[in-house]
Amino acid sequence: MKKLFFISLFSACVFINPLIAQNNSESMDKKIEEIIKQLTLKEKLDMCHAQSKFSSKGVARLGIPELWMSDGPHGVRAEIEWDTWNHAQWTNDSCTAFPALTCLAATFNPDLSYKYGKAIGQEARYRKKDVLLGPGVNIYRTPLNGRNFEYMGEDPYLASKMVVPYIHGVQENGVAACVKHYVLNNQEHWRDHINVELSDRALYEIYLPAFKAAVQEGKVWSIMGAYNQFRGQYCCHNELLVNKILKKDWAFDGTLITDWGATHNTKQAALYGLDIEMGTGTDGLTSSSKNAYDNYYLANPLRKMIENGEIEESVVDDKVRRILRLMFRTSMNKSRPFGSMNSQEHFDIAREIAQEGIVLLKNEDNFFPIDPKTTKTIAIIGENATKVMTLGGGSSELKTIHEISPLQGFQERFTNANILHAMGYSSGPSVYGRVIPSKLNAKSLRSQAVKIASQADMVLYVGGLNKNHHQDCEGDDRLQFELPFEQEKLLSEILKVNKNTALILVSGNAVEMPWISKVKAIAQVWYLGSEAGHAIADIISGDVNPSGKLPFTFPVKLEDNAAHSFGKLSYPGDGKNQEYKEDILVGYRWHDTKNIKPLFEFGFGLSYTNFDITNTSSDKNTYHSNDTISISCEIKNTGKVDGKETIQIYAKDKSSSVLRPSKELKGFKKINLRAGESKTIQIKIPVKKLSFFDDTNMNWKLEKGEFQFLIGTSSRNIYQSIDIKVE
Repeated sequence: MKKLFFISLFSACVFINPLIAQNNSESMDKKIEEIIKQLTLKEKLDMCHAQSKFSSKGVARLGIPELWMSDGPHGVRAEIEWDTWNHAQWTNDSCTAFPALTCLAATFNPDLSYKYGKAIGQEARYRKKDVLLGPGVNIYRTPLNGRNFEYMGEDPYLASKMVVPYIHGVQENGVAACVKHYVLNNQEHWRDHINVELSDRALYEIYLPAFKAAVQEGKVWSIMGAYNQFRGQYCCHNELLVNKILKKDWAFDGTLITDWGATHNTKQAALYGLDIEMGTGTDGLTSSSKNAYDNYYLANPLRKMIENGEIEESVVDDKVRRILRLMFRTSMNKSRPFGSMNSQEHFDIAREIAQEGIVLLKNEDNFFPIDPKTTKTIAIIGENATKVMTLGGGSSELKTIHEISPLQGFQERFTNANILHAMGYSSGPSVYGRVIPSKLNAKSLRSQAVKIASQADMVLYVGGLNKNHHQDCEGDDRLQFELPFEQEKLLSEILKVNKNTALILVSGNAVEMPWISKVKAIAQVWYLGSEAGHAIADIISGDVNPSGKLPFTFPVKLEDNAAHSFGKLSYPGDGKNQEYKEDILVGYRWHDTKNIKPLFEFGFGLSYTNFDITNTSSDKNTYHSNDTISISCEIKNTGKVDGKETIQIYAKDKSSSVLRPSKELKGFKKINLRAGESKTIQIKIPVKKLSFFDDTNMNWKLEKGEFQFLIGTSSRNIYQSIDIKVE
């Protein structure tokens, strides 16, 4: 009987939980119109702006609840006080910290993206959050951007394919994903005011696609506007971006929420599509009336404009309509599940994503994997071996229930080894908005590290960046491309006494590597969250074969990056304006089109085994605009261990009337193969995806002619090609 009970309960949950079908019903729209008729103007406006740092008002007399939001996108942020940014000091708000989104993108695995979204959505639901402020899909334009670690890389196709399942996973829990930052928030320096100028082609081909996919394929329920300006208007109330593109062209039926403090004008906020204004006041009602919630742009100032006849009340009705729709999908959805938090399942998902996202960049003489039964002496050197990485970084900071450090992970896995540890360098404490130098003596830290390096059979140097200000952190950008905190000097001294040294690079960004020829191996491990140390040890020990691929290009030097090759006006701007002079040639598009050899190319990642791609073919030779191209190939694991490989398909337009990149990613698929196993796979590409944005007609254009498909395992490691014609 117990088994029958649980089966019937599960069946009932499945029956009542198709949220999307329910949320799009006509009955919901009718209810919304009935509610709007009963609301006073004051009640409507109260719903359009914050009532605390992370909530907006409902209407108590009608039983309409508040909306509660939480920062993401890597976990549910600790509770914040009502009117300040201080932690509320709760004892039950520790979360599972999932890997940063750069790591998720590096998995090239949409199935893992869905698992990620579902798990973080369950945690948000358990904490009674209605809106999770994430994921982020701003394009990686410069390796100095302090917030790149929160995003999904440099390629719009990859970001589009990875963001959609994340949204689906989150929203299955009755929690709204809030995709951010719409749009062109591609640097933190001067983010609150810089005006971005770029071509329509670059806007539509590079910077909008992931947001469009989030809306039209992900059916996302909310979007967060960006801080910066675009063509002279702030992005949170921008007539072109919001009214025309987002709400008209893409038919977005959800809610546009500001980034905190990103509203600047009452009339524009009212007329140009902003729905909920957050964070305009920094002190709420605690110390003065100046920043009181009723004085937000969409509060009393808008009320006066409506009462004076300057703006129609119907403008507010549209905002309330969208907010109520969001509420019916979240806070007023009685059938949403209860959620869960800090379960073993969530830790396992975090670990699996971390494992698949780690990228093996170099492995001279098969330095990795290290036999977990080894009795050798291993020196673990570097502050990042023990530094907590879930703290800091800005709004993505997390209070996690545990964070396994790299050192702990190595100690637990290599139990027979003699493990030594030295800090080597110190970055100082993490404080948002400013740098506090370390009080530790750099010379003595270095000396101690060199001493233990000389005593070891091998050195694992765990360095890179961290979440401090001017590193991988919201609020400003990096100040240097090379490793900070005199790490290059430390590495140089270590290598003098022990050449058997490998680097475990913890970062969300590319770094300069003038020392690359001197280290035996390099693993790019990102910020991996709660299970960081376990996942790193899984890869280094060979328990898991690395399969991550770089979601962005590592340039040899900063000037090789497109944004930095055009001077100050291109990056960071002149303080007022900025021009994206590289246009559509971002990342590998720039390197490959201009034939600039990168340090590591987009899509690159090594394995402990080898793969071969053969027998590539397409289903036919000539296609029309409504066709779908089917490309098949055989992939074989030719090595001695099981592993995963990502087949990547790039398109080259051989006869275009306009400048196009030498190649663009149009399809990918991750395959798991046992040693010696072969599989034949198919990847389908709609012919329309070969279009470019024609800025003379402001529409997508597909030209007839010859195209070449390049099939490989990175943007530069191409195995075979296929030529086709489009009529």
